Amino acid sequence: MNLANLSPLAVLLPILGAALAFLLIRHHSAQRAVSIGILSATLLLECLLLISVWDGGTTSVTLGGWLPPWGVVLVVDQFSSLMLVVSTVVSLAVLIYATGQGMADGDQEAPVSIFHPTYLILVAGVSNAFLTGDLFNLYVGFEILLTASYVLMTLGGTGPRIRAGVTYVVVSVVSSVLFLIAIAMIYGATGTITMADLAIKLAELDQGTQNLLHVMLLVAFGIKAAVFPLSFWLPDSYPTAPAPVTAVFAGLLTKVGVYAMVRTETLLFPGDTLNVPLMVVALLTMIVGILGALAQSDIKRLLSFTLVSHIGYMVFGLAMSSVAGLGAAVFYVAHHITVQTSLFLVTGLIERRGGSSSMDRLGGLAKLSPLLALLFFVPAMNLAGIPPFSGFLGKLGLLQAGVELGTPLAIVLVVGGVVTSLLTLLAIARVWNRAFWRKPEDAEYPDPVLKTPGNVGVLPRTMVGSTAGLVVFGVALTVFAGPLFKVADGSAGIMLDRSAYIHSVLGDSVVVPPLAQTDETHTDEVQTGDAK
Repeated sequence: MNLANLSPLAVLLPILGAALAFLLIRHHSAQRAVSIGILSATLLLECLLLISVWDGGTTSVTLGGWLPPWGVVLVVDQFSSLMLVVSTVVSLAVLIYATGQGMADGDQEAPVSIFHPTYLILVAGVSNAFLTGDLFNLYVGFEILLTASYVLMTLGGTGPRIRAGVTYVVVSVVSSVLFLIAIAMIYGATGTITMADLAIKLAELDQGTQNLLHVMLLVAFGIKAAVFPLSFWLPDSYPTAPAPVTAVFAGLLTKVGVYAMVRTETLLFPGDTLNVPLMVVALLTMIVGILGALAQSDIKRLLSFTLVSHIGYMVFGLAMSSVAGLGAAVFYVAHHITVQTSLFLVTGLIERRGGSSSMDRLGGLAKLSPLLALLFFVPAMNLAGIPPFSGFLGKLGLLQAGVELGTPLAIVLVVGGVVTSLLTLLAIARVWNRAFWRKPEDAEYPDPVLKTPGNVGVLPRTMVGSTAGLVVFGVALTVFAGPLFKVADGSAGIMLDRSAYIHSVLGDSVVVPPLAQTDETHTDEVQTGDAK
């Protein structure tokens, strides 16, 4: 049996679960059970899909009996299946965390009648974006997850959330309109929107037209991925949402934009035409983002800026157009989804225990809650790239690829990556010293809850357990870094070669156009990675 035939269930199961959860609107416990059960089943299915392509296979399934390029096609390869598994692990952990928070707060912070169906729709949109093989269905996936995110961001209806939601909606609509215009122009120029077919037909267009379409897609995806200077909206939007919503947004939404950039850059616009601008953008994203983080006194805003900063590492890996660089970027995406989400969940626990996420009001948390200190310390060191964590391994892979590339700009990026990592450690150390290490009375404006012995917070076990589980999953990425790097490098080789993807969708008889590489080293690296 071809397991790819089951891939539509990765989208359908959350949608059906959302419908069932909405029908159970008056039965909160049943609604929670349905949501968690559906996501668990989806995760099991996606693990099977990852196993089926673990050694480099690429398979596709057409929907509705319409063959490409006329019908919708879903493609399962190493990259898409790895992203599915990691995103659903994170989504499940956040859902369990939100369930614990809802029960602890009497479902006031996130009404289950709204939260659970909307959350499952968000997961369906993310899965659709990772699996789709045509541009318009990618647009549909974005719109599904963005529509759900509008609702989740404004849960509770407070003034700050509504204001942040308006900014988020406006920016998202602008990026979606740009994407839709780009799709219309691509269809007008080629007569198709199936990405495998576009990989052939875009090469037949003149270079000026290709560059215009290329830039439009990059700008649209750059807004969604929050790369500089298109990242201004993120630090003001994410921190205002409820803790579980902020966590899943930080972990997944920008990474869907990164995924779209990687997929279109390698499949539709191979070569190094815009590699130099991408490297410049990557460097600015890293440096500006981390400098913004250092200026923050609120932990959620600080983490939002580090989120922007570390997107730069992924863009750097993509811009190198080599197996080593792209493979390290794939690994780093999986790492960052897990670690960034973990830190935002921990921040939610800090708010419950300390009464605030502002470092000016916190202190002594290491003594008051040693477990909370441990849950923060491990992913924080991982984010900063301290050995032997996966953050260190991913950054080391990117830096090695940059040194191997050897161009002056790549070396500048290597130096910028090292500086950004050190500044990330400095930002994390500030949080540790102020919120965890110093005495509560040393805080500038100590929250009363820190000085109330009888109110030494009892954090809900469900919230702590789900956070701990995600932290352990992040550590597991370090333990199993060898096999994961093998998958990441294999997926990079397949993406840069393109033939497996195109033949899977259009058939083996299709002639794949040669790569328009201007750097012979890149071509050699692709061939070497494919041979592995």
